[in-house]
Amino acid sequence: TAFQGLGNPCHCSLPEPNPSDFLPLKCDACEQIFCTDHITYTQHQCTSAYKKDVQVPVCPLCSIPIPVQKGQMPDVVVGQHIDRDCKSDPAQRKRKIFTNKCLKPGCKQREMMKVICDQCHGNFCLKHRHPLDHDCNGAGRPLSRAG
Repeated sequence: TAFQGLGNPCHCSLPEPNPSDFLPLKCDACEQIFCTDHITYTQHQCTSAYKKDVQVPVCPLCSIPIPVQKGQMPDVVVGQHIDRDCKSDPAQRKRKIFTNKCLKPGCKQREMMKVICDQCHGNFCLKHRHPLDHDCNGAGRPLSRAG
């Protein structure tokens, strides 16, 4: 199986003729013998490439490899890393801008500036800034009810 015989001028495991010089190389995934023109996984359509052709994306900001589980989109995982865990200066500055967390239970929204309720003096996001929208327990009468 290593050499296909004289009918193949290339002498590699592929049946197609190729007049290039033969330098036998063993594919590290399927373990068949190929010439330099056919050694790449894509050139010989390697069915075992998934075992060896593992690519790990690297964060463009902090240069840390980001592990990606099977079935996950690398771009999405790297984006989540940048938003949550990245230690680079631009990513940390981005997170530090939005530091004012909404006090409405269950809301995880953060705002760049504080939005203080004039009745209960709590800090809320723009959606929950009106007293009726955050179940205000302050003394004044609420004026609005946003969705």
